[in-house]
Amino acid sequence: MAEEYDLVILGGGTGGYVAAIRASQLGLKTAVVEKSKLGGTCLHRGCIPSKALLRSAEVLNTARRSADFGVEIENISLNFQKAQARKQSIVDTLYSGVQGLMRKGKIDVYEGIGRILGPSIFSPLPGTISVEMNDGTENAMLIPKNVIIATGSRPRPLPSLEFDGERILSSDDALELAKVPESILIVGGGVIGIEWASMLADFGAKVTVLEYAPRIIPAEDEEISREMSRLLNKRGIEIITGAKVLPDTIEKKEQSVMVQAEVDGDIRSYAAEKMLVSIGRQANVEGIGLENTDISVENGYIQTNAFYQTKESHIYAIGDVIGGLQLAHVASHEGLTAVEHLAGQEVDALDYTTIAKCIYSSPEAASVGLTEREAQGKGYEVKVGKFSFRAIGKALVYGESDGFVKIIADKKTDDLLGVHMIGPHVTDMISEAGLARVLDAAAWEVGCTIHPHPSLSEAIGEAALAVDGRAIHS
Repeated sequence: MAEEYDLVILGGGTGGYVAAIRASQLGLKTAVVEKSKLGGTCLHRGCIPSKALLRSAEVLNTARRSADFGVEIENISLNFQKAQARKQSIVDTLYSGVQGLMRKGKIDVYEGIGRILGPSIFSPLPGTISVEMNDGTENAMLIPKNVIIATGSRPRPLPSLEFDGERILSSDDALELAKVPESILIVGGGVIGIEWASMLADFGAKVTVLEYAPRIIPAEDEEISREMSRLLNKRGIEIITGAKVLPDTIEKKEQSVMVQAEVDGDIRSYAAEKMLVSIGRQANVEGIGLENTDISVENGYIQTNAFYQTKESHIYAIGDVIGGLQLAHVASHEGLTAVEHLAGQEVDALDYTTIAKCIYSSPEAASVGLTEREAQGKGYEVKVGKFSFRAIGKALVYGESDGFVKIIADKKTDDLLGVHMIGPHVTDMISEAGLARVLDAAAWEVGCTIHPHPSLSEAIGEAALAVDGRAIHS
């Protein structure tokens, strides 16, 4: 028997379930189809579990430095099984919360694989959803007025270098490690690779990062990349940039894995107990019935307009499946925009230059807006202010004074173009910069904001003043 809905969402990850909640608030009869667990990658295989382990790494690192604070602790050690158990407890708590939100919103959840059908007796337009139920019961047939595709993404393997879950790991596999490896090769020095490099180094592993680009975290400002490299090197993490890994040279042994890479024209060999491949993610566009629609897929991603409509105007797509900034908070706000648009509300398209990006390594890094090179490439004449955490009292109190805040402004208009941070707790501070971008603030306006003393946020105010040569403590 077919069930009619105002909206059916394929995928119950962060983007999907947030969209469902907003649709429920707007009075739309809504269903979510999820093949695994509500919360998706972010909750179960990404943001939350990895940050839980990163917090364990941070506590371990702080304990090792406790004598610097006059606190003497003996026999410091890592119980990795307890760290893993804590991680899972956090995930389970949040998963229960998401399930509760679905019940509160009277949102129907179908556990199974959903596929879009072409025009049929149910609808003259493609969009009817057939759900192959996980429990083996008869397929459910859902007839929606609108559809949102939020099927997310999965780790991308290197060609000819498939994940095996034992020697060659994806980030999903790494979250299930039973013990910390003695050594690990990380292929890819982007956000995920650097977070894992930082975490595993704190846990005691010997870490080598192989990055194809000339620098790690290549999407970030060049000065942030250089400082991250310097501080990771200082912690014993070996970083090889300009490294073209040669998958055909892979050799897996009982206790190790070896691969060759071309670096500066030379062929070099690298070996470790395990290898983590973190070269990005690919959209889950297969097996969901796109072939039954006119939806366009280019370079592996679904194409949409600014309000996330596909070529089928009643079918929207959000999150990792459309590419762009593959971040949980981005997917959520794309979902909100899509729902409000399909509900007939007046909405503004998202300005992605106002969205914060965060790296939860040690040190942390965060940014909003344009890098200095991007701003110059767009024709801006820029002025730059920088301020080091070494001159911030709260950073010295924390014992974490490496890093800086960098602010890029338009020399002609004073408009804030980009804010880039590396150092203690910057992922918690970046939202001030995001608000400044949303409000189209000038750097001097941020500088006029009175930041409490002592606080880490004083670095933002000082960097903003430094744009015009007015920093007080430098």
